[in-house]
Amino acid sequence: MWNRKKRPALKKPNPMIVLSWDAVGSEDISYLKELPHFSSLLKRGAFCDQVKSVFPSLTYPAHATIITGKIPAHHGIVNNLRFQPEREKPDWFWQRKYIHGTTLFDEARKAGLTTAALLWPVASRSGITYNLPEVWANRPWQNQLMMSFFHGTPGYELDLFRRYGSMIDGIRQPMLDNFVQASLLRTFRGYRPDLMLVHLTDVDTTRHSYGVHSREARAALRRQDLRLGETLGMLKKINLEKKTNIIILGDHYQKDVSCILYPNYSIVEKGWAEKKGNALGRWKVAAQNADGACYIYLHDNRDRELKQEVANWLFAWKNAPDSPVQAVFTGKQARDKGADPQCAFMLEAKEGFYFGNGCSCPKETIEENSSLHRGAHGYCPDAPGYETFFLAAGPDFQPGARIEKMYLMDEGPIMARALGLDLEDADGAVLNAFFPESR
Repeated sequence: MWNRKKRPALKKPNPMIVLSWDAVGSEDISYLKELPHFSSLLKRGAFCDQVKSVFPSLTYPAHATIITGKIPAHHGIVNNLRFQPEREKPDWFWQRKYIHGTTLFDEARKAGLTTAALLWPVASRSGITYNLPEVWANRPWQNQLMMSFFHGTPGYELDLFRRYGSMIDGIRQPMLDNFVQASLLRTFRGYRPDLMLVHLTDVDTTRHSYGVHSREARAALRRQDLRLGETLGMLKKINLEKKTNIIILGDHYQKDVSCILYPNYSIVEKGWAEKKGNALGRWKVAAQNADGACYIYLHDNRDRELKQEVANWLFAWKNAPDSPVQAVFTGKQARDKGADPQCAFMLEAKEGFYFGNGCSCPKETIEENSSLHRGAHGYCPDAPGYETFFLAAGPDFQPGARIEKMYLMDEGPIMARALGLDLEDADGAVLNAFFPESR
C-alpha cells in the first residue's frame, strides 16, 4: 500500500502534462480510438474508460476533485457558481482559497517542483509558478486583462498574450483552445515545468451549443486529437517524449436537453422569496442551479415547518404526471452523494431538462435558434453511459494496463504517486494497476 506520510520527493520526478478534455465521456472512446494520436497514446498507456464523476457533475467540482482526491462535500467546491441568489450573474469558484485542504500543485510546490496551469478551474491566486487561471470579468467595471493579471502570474501571462493574444475571441471555440494549445507548447518548451495542468473546453462548449451527438461535437473531438498530436510532436522534438508522463482525462459527460426549468419562479409564487429583476431579493427559500441538478437552500435550516412545506412541494412536483424531475434528495442524501452539506434538498432533472436560476417564468423551451444550451451536465453520475475516462502514458505508468472501473477522486492520488507526492486525507485511492510492479 502507498505510504500516505507527507514527504518531499526523493528525486526530481519525470515531468507530467495533464490534459483535461472537458465533457469528453466514455461514450466518445470508440470514436477516439479511430483518431491517430489518441489511439497511439492508448496503445502505450494505462487506461480506464469507466470513471465515475462527482455530484453535481460540473466542471469546477470535478476539477477540484481531480487535484485534491476529495469529493465536493469535503473539498468545498460544490458548484460552478457561488451561492449568490441576489445576483443575476453570480461569481464562480475561481480562487484556490475556496478549496479545503491541500492540492496536487500545493504538494508539488512543497517538494520544490515547478508548476504551470492554463485555464485550470479553481486555481486563481494559488501559488502556481506559471499560472493563467480561468477567471473572467463578471462585473461592468472589470477588465479581462487586469482580472487575469491579478489572479495569475502577470509576467508569464504577458508573454503568452503578446505572442498569442490575437488568437482569442472571448471564450469562443475553437479559438480559445487554439490559444491554450499554443500556450501549452510555449510553456513546456520555454519554462519546463515539472507539473503542467491544462484545461481544454472545446468539446464542452460545442456540446452546450449544438448538442452531445452533433457533428460539431465530433469535429471538436478531432480538434482535440490534433492538439494532442502537436503536444506529442513537441515532446519528440525536444527529446522528452520518453521521459514525460502524459495524462488525458475527462471531468464529466453531457446529456441532450430541450427545456430549462426555473424553480425560483415557483418559490416566488409561493411567497418564500421576493423577486428582484430576474434574481431574488429577500428570501426564505432559494434555488441554485447546477445544470442537470439544483440545490434548494433554506435561510434557516432549523425551520422545520417551512422545510416540510418545501418538501411537500418538491415531492408533489416529482410525482406529478409527466414531471421533469427525476429525483428529490434530502440534505442528508445529497451530502451522502458528495454534494453541498448546507443544502436542504437537491433535485435532479430527467433527461431532456436542466435548471436555471431565473424567476421570470416557470420553464423555457429551447427553440431552434435559441442561445440556451442544447447539452447539459450536472446530473447524478450513477446513470449508465454517463461515465468519463482516464488515460496515463509515460515512464511511470504500466503500458497496456486496463482498469475496469474507478472514481474521479482516485485520479489525484494516482498522479501524486507518479510525482513522488501524497495527497493528505484524500477520499480516493491509488490504483496499483496503473503502475509497474517495481514502483
